[in-house]
Amino acid sequence: MAKKTKKPRSSGIKKDFTIQLSKQNKIITGSLLMLFSIALFFSFVSYYFTWQEDQSLLTEFANRNELAKNLLNKFGASVSHFFIYKGFGPASVIFTYLLFISGFHLFISKPADGLLRKWIWGLVLIIWFSIAFGCFAPSQPLLGGLIGYELNDFMQDYTGKLGVILLLLFGLTIILVRLFKLSPDVVAVFLKAKIAAIRAELKTKASSANTVTNDEFSSEEDREQEHTDTEETTNIIDTYTHKQDIPPIQPEKTEDEFEVAIAPEEDLAEEENIAMEVAKLAEEKEEKDNISEKLVDDFGEFDPTLELGNYKFPSLDLLDNHGTTGGITINQEELEENKNKIVETLKNYKIGIAQIKATIGPTVTLYEIVPDAGVRISKIKNLEDDIALSLAALGIRIIAPIPGKGTIGIEVPNKNATMVSMRSVIASSKFQKAEMQLPIAFGKTISNETFVVDLAKMPHMLMAGATGQGKSVGLNAVLTSLLYKKHPAEVKFVLIDPKKVELTLFNKIERHFLAKLPDSEEAIITDNAKVINTLNSLCIEMDNRYELLKLAMVRNIKEYNTKFKARKLNPNDGHVFLPYIVLVIDEFADLIMTAGKEVETPIARLAQLARAIGIHLIIATQRPSVNVITGIIKANFPARIAFRVTSKIDSRTILDTQGADQLIGRGDMLFTQGNDVTRIQCAFVDTPEVDRITDFIGSQRAYPDAHLLPEYVGNDDSGTSIDYNISDRDSMFREAAEVIVIAQQGSASLIQRKLKLGYNRAGRIVDQLEAAGIVGPFEGSKARQVLIPDMIALEQFFTNESNK
Repeated sequence: MAKKTKKPRSSGIKKDFTIQLSKQNKIITGSLLMLFSIALFFSFVSYYFTWQEDQSLLTEFANRNELAKNLLNKFGASVSHFFIYKGFGPASVIFTYLLFISGFHLFISKPADGLLRKWIWGLVLIIWFSIAFGCFAPSQPLLGGLIGYELNDFMQDYTGKLGVILLLLFGLTIILVRLFKLSPDVVAVFLKAKIAAIRAELKTKASSANTVTNDEFSSEEDREQEHTDTEETTNIIDTYTHKQDIPPIQPEKTEDEFEVAIAPEEDLAEEENIAMEVAKLAEEKEEKDNISEKLVDDFGEFDPTLELGNYKFPSLDLLDNHGTTGGITINQEELEENKNKIVETLKNYKIGIAQIKATIGPTVTLYEIVPDAGVRISKIKNLEDDIALSLAALGIRIIAPIPGKGTIGIEVPNKNATMVSMRSVIASSKFQKAEMQLPIAFGKTISNETFVVDLAKMPHMLMAGATGQGKSVGLNAVLTSLLYKKHPAEVKFVLIDPKKVELTLFNKIERHFLAKLPDSEEAIITDNAKVINTLNSLCIEMDNRYELLKLAMVRNIKEYNTKFKARKLNPNDGHVFLPYIVLVIDEFADLIMTAGKEVETPIARLAQLARAIGIHLIIATQRPSVNVITGIIKANFPARIAFRVTSKIDSRTILDTQGADQLIGRGDMLFTQGNDVTRIQCAFVDTPEVDRITDFIGSQRAYPDAHLLPEYVGNDDSGTSIDYNISDRDSMFREAAEVIVIAQQGSASLIQRKLKLGYNRAGRIVDQLEAAGIVGPFEGSKARQVLIPDMIALEQFFTNESNK
């Protein structure tokens, strides 16, 4: 079922107020609202001076002989009585502002995205003021209106007057923090700035007082006092020196003592500078927040899907039912027969059963048994082969005990298995209503429930199984799930297919969903040399994304994109909306055989670090040996899927437990995410279905090109990749050199962000910088070494070049 593209909340208001009205009707409606708000304002103001005289005329509205004292006569008296006396008191004046601003938006055809927020906060303020006035003036209903009076009366019945006051204070806190953006640190900065200003003023006065000459304060009394103080000081010092046999020290002048008492000017200036700097930073932050809020009010949140706003999600009609209607046929005779055989087999080994029940799945039925008291679980576990023999069935699996239950499970394959179609799991409400970043519908569990997981929380997945057991169908199920749930702007696929035939159908959606290296002809990678470059390119993309997260001061891609949608990140600083990237490798064992460490190292880096920035890996292999699925790979792939394998060793290699060797094949699989093992029948999606889906998506309007990954230039001993010709240098070579030398970081991503260039051009400039000797050679995912220390040396470099 196609997913509906989400639009900003304010888009509904924009449609109601601007799209459905013609320009002439907007002007007429807007002028009516503005004039009506002005009439209300003067009616409300006049009401407080004339309401007593006009009280008796409220019932004489139709009598033309009676005139009210209100500025708008009986209309003003009636409307004011309704809003102020029967309504919210003086707080009703806020209605006039809301009506006026709404009319103004219509009159000038201004986008009305922020009107809903203004109306919500306006109503909050009206209710708060009404309750507050009603609380502090209960004997005068005009202040709070009947609504404020009644709300106060109701609240005081439960909380008392003190409780109402505390609730009002809490409401005021919400208003100050959410509406006016006040916080303790902002208030503290403001107070510090004021205190610093006062201290600076006092310092100035003290300095001017200190420059007063002796004649200005040498009155007779002052001189006498000064003489007395000097004598007393001298006597004290004399007494002390006589006792200590130390030569007497002459006391300093009183005038000097006055100068020492003043705080040093440098300390005051430094404190003032610190306070002003903090205040400046707070003002800048507040200004940025205000700008982003204004942009959201005017244009709504950034919508990454807008470029392909008419994109339609695939419909369920493109998928087949495969002869099923979603139900499971229950064979009572088979259930009873299997139940009796299990009971009889255990009885032969003197194991009694207190209870047994069956849960029927699409391909397997789970029999849950409760053994008699005193029976050891290991004894039943060891009878796995005997029970399989008695039931004459392949794929018996015993779960002893079932996690979270006090029972033992015996999984028995059904004689007539039910195929699980991809259509049934995609159409399920569990998948359609899944609030996940990257939802994947694998199939159905043993209890016939649709199994849906979030790839973003796995965060990487390892898939293994013998040839022909459903591994490729499982990959198609993963990709189909994401195509049915995500917009092309939200997720990109990097597909690696060494077999060259499994993923070729997805070529049709190259410009919608695929990502590739620049200047690469094919988006689906089949050449092992290009695989290495692609993996290293993803490592560069990972480093670039972490740099963006650091600049945005967030921890993961979800927080980053939320901040970007709220227009709090400036695209001029290199910020962009980041789609999820899903790397799919169909046959990992072949890559390990041909490339080894060159493949394993970047995959290990991505697996360890890439989850926070939205890069997720899905690796599939038909040979689950320890030299392919190494300890490093297993440590970083907690989510694992095992289709049927040939030995218990292979099962332990994949799942760290046995059981995959007991599966029956044809999509029967075990899934674990580091804790319990769940048995699932993988949904079947056939090649013609994938063909129809990719045709449907590929026929729609697409992006100009596939999503381009960062350019990766491997080591080239021949030097042919470096441009030594000065005349062929890029026009922005000098600017790029200055950026690199100032930052002392030689990377193409830095040039791209600072100079707003594409990946290809930035990569070529880096090659030219290397040829010129400004940066060092390529060092993998690390930034190149900058060989010129500062701008003076760079200027000397260009001067020497021009003199050659």
